[in-house]
Amino acid sequence: MDPVTIANVFIDAKCIGEKKIGDEDCFVLKYSVDPGILNLRRDGTSEVIRHTLNGYFSQRTGLLVFVEDSYLTRIQTSDNTGTVYWETNTESSIRDYRRVDGVNIAHSGHSVVTLFRFGEEAMSHTKTRMEEMWEIEEVAINVQGLSKDCFLPPSEVCKMDEDE
Repeated sequence: MDPVTIANVFIDAKCIGEKKIGDEDCFVLKYSVDPGILNLRRDGTSEVIRHTLNGYFSQRTGLLVFVEDSYLTRIQTSDNTGTVYWETNTESSIRDYRRVDGVNIAHSGHSVVTLFRFGEEAMSHTKTRMEEMWEIEEVAINVQGLSKDCFLPPSEVCKMDEDE
């Protein structure tokens, strides 16, 4: 949860309102990935139709406290007789910010991922839910020899400088 990466992800987002998350009053930023960028990820059997991110930022601290990430993907069946849709929704609460080398870094959180498959036949729907509690025990910034590519978000949500 690098603050510079988070800022780059939401740089072109639009403020869509306010919401209380736990005890925090938050402003909500929504970023919808441009369809042209989604087309770049298309291959012969699948395409991402929609990808949106909603970030909930504390009005008190400005830190990201909750994020919703949603994908809708269309996949052509292997025998080309039908289409299957996968909707993937991830909700993550982000907590326990601590300063590391002068930077606020989240050290724990809770994520819930819901996968919903529909298509092929009218009544064949599958819903899967996964839940994870996570904790970061140790953080090091600017690790010698570690490539910047190790911790970048997906290219469609990352705004990089031309130099990089």
